[in-house]
This record gives sequence, C-alpha cells and structure tokens, in this order.
Amino acid sequence: MQKVGMAHFRIERGYFREGRWPVAGIDEAGRGPLAGPVAVAAVILDPENLPRGLDDSKALSLSARERLYEIIIQKALAVSVALASAREIDQINIGQATLQAMSRAAKSLSLMPAHVLVDGRDVPKGLPCTGEAIVKGDAKSFSIAAASIIAKVTRDRLMTRLGQRYQAYGFETHAGYGTKAHLAAIEAHGPCPYHRFSFSPLKPDLFD
Repeated sequence: MQKVGMAHFRIERGYFREGRWPVAGIDEAGRGPLAGPVAVAAVILDPENLPRGLDDSKALSLSARERLYEIIIQKALAVSVALASAREIDQINIGQATLQAMSRAAKSLSLMPAHVLVDGRDVPKGLPCTGEAIVKGDAKSFSIAAASIIAKVTRDRLMTRLGQRYQAYGFETHAGYGTKAHLAAIEAHGPCPYHRFSFSPLKPDLFD
C-alpha cells in the first residue's frame, strides 16, 4: 500500500468494504492568524488513483504543497473549499466558524459523501452524512492530508492577493500570523478590514 510517513488509506478502505462510500476528508488552514479567513477543504480521493506523496501539509515544503495541490485537483473525485471570513470569526468565535465552514465544505462536494473524516476533536453539526473526528488526522488519513493541502494552498494564495491589496502588512510573507513584522505594521497603520478584531492584540478597545 502506498504510504508516506504515518498517513495511509486504510481508514477509507475499511468504510469502502462496509459499503459506506464515498468517504471525504476535511481539514482547515488558518485558525491561528490575526488576519484573513479560515479555509476549509473537503476531498474525496479516487481509491484507484491516489496521488503519490500525500502527507500533512505542515510536513511538506511549499513546492511540494503546490505540486500536490494540482495533482489532487486533477485526480480527486471531488474537491470543495469553504471560507469563514474574519467577520464571521469575530461574530461567532473561531471554533464555531471553523465547524460551520467544515459543514459547508462537505455539503458543497459535487459527489455526496456517505461518511466524513474530520481532522481534530469535533464533528461539525449539519453534515450531510455521518462524521468522525480524528486527532492529528492529517498525519493518519490520506483524505484528510489531501484536504489539508488544498486548504493550506488556497489560503496562502488568498493571503498573497490580500498582500497585494494591503501592502503595508506583508500578508504574502506571513499569511496573517502574528509575526514581529506584522505586529509592527498593525501598530504603525492600525488594522485593515480583514483583521480579526476578536483576537488579541486586535481587541477594538486598543484602537478607540
């Protein structure tokens, strides 16, 4: 069986043998940054045409993620992406915004899943099927690993575009995370509309 690191396709094949197919993997990127959306991807892989080199996106180089992104798009049976905006995150909190985006991603797949594997500890409400949370699932399931790559590359590309629009913040270099350069830019210029005002140190009272 094709295997890279810990990730594998055994979980998905087990459900396939039970007649519960398709199985989708879901993962997110961007829970921690001070700016930009959370990106959630849902992926249904083709059991007969698995991409080589799948692994947790955090364990891959930028070039490897970009290469695998294109391969996953080409080979997967279905791929969808849902975003939770900075405003949504501020309104309902990062955890709930992420879970709602996960549900939207699952519902947006062109092929309706029979079961969903979700990275983390929580299964979102409103899924179109049964779901299962897997801690560190992006290092255990090919489907979740594929979703992690799609989510990460999608979000990084969005932040690069935001960096072109709001050049003072350098979003293209830190993707909205709280680096020293980013914090210095916020102090010098104040926040932009894509910052998360519910995140410290961006609480509104700091800018009154």
